[in-house]
Amino acid sequence: MPLLWFLLIVALTFLGLLAITFVIGRVVPIDPVLAVVGDRASRETYEAARIAMGLDDPLPVQFFRYVADVAQGNLGRSVSTGRPVAEDLARVFPATLEMATLGILIGVAVGVPMGVMAAARQGSWTDQIIRVVALAGYAIPAFWLGLVGLVIFYARLRLVGGPGRIDIFMDGMVPVRTGLLLIDSLIAGDMRAFRSAWSHLVLPATILGFFSLAYIARMTRSFMLEQLNQEYITTARVKGAPERVVIWRHAFRPIRVQLITVIGLSYAGLLEGSVMIETVFSWPGIGNYLTTALLNADMNAVLGATLVIGAVFITINKGSDLLYRLLDPRARA
Repeated sequence: MPLLWFLLIVALTFLGLLAITFVIGRVVPIDPVLAVVGDRASRETYEAARIAMGLDDPLPVQFFRYVADVAQGNLGRSVSTGRPVAEDLARVFPATLEMATLGILIGVAVGVPMGVMAAARQGSWTDQIIRVVALAGYAIPAFWLGLVGLVIFYARLRLVGGPGRIDIFMDGMVPVRTGLLLIDSLIAGDMRAFRSAWSHLVLPATILGFFSLAYIARMTRSFMLEQLNQEYITTARVKGAPERVVIWRHAFRPIRVQLITVIGLSYAGLLEGSVMIETVFSWPGIGNYLTTALLNADMNAVLGATLVIGAVFITINKGSDLLYRLLDPRARA
């Protein structure tokens, strides 16, 4: 019964997402018909295209047709590329997934120890420095940090690759298996392409990881401080337990389940919020695709990308919530 209730909530959430994207497509000041026929088309051509697109039907009919099309994987055709939007999204989403995945791994690997260290040394210089770093992750604009990173590490020091996902002369040389360029290059045994892809990926992923670790470190510190003030921690210290054991075994273990939700939300945020980074680095991901579609008034592409981003956020959010309940008996109760 709880599983059925969970699935019902997920289904209703997705239906709400479909309703929101449908409304967005109807209220934005962009005429989808003009995007297809052009602003020089005759009135007869305009009306014929409007009828062919089903825009003359009542809104409830249009909505149910929209839901049916999405259920069949039909997101319409992109005016910009001339291809089905679903095909375009399947091509660009792995690039965003690859960058966001490396970013969240960096955020977790650095942010969690930083948060634990800050809580263990509350009020010290270490705590103050970590809090400033976390605050910087909230305050510094992503596009500015991306541009500064390119100037320093690419233009000046030549330590990383520049904009794009791989060197231009290697573009298209790696057979597409998963869409994840690092994995595809390893499958193909092309270490030169792997090194090129890694050099282009490491800087934008590190910048995303910086914004992620700021949130993760802050939340980890908050969770740890709550645990360190509990009586069982005082008891462990009175019994003579080493501080390292008190911190990592007694205080950190209870917060691991809470961190699952924090990491899940941060990961979803990276997947949906990497538009600026992808624009700065000319990264061929879903954020760059969405930006281009907006500039070209390509509403099918805009709504399709928005729908996918929302679906990813819902899936990760609900998945982390389910995992939280499975790992914590108190949540199930």
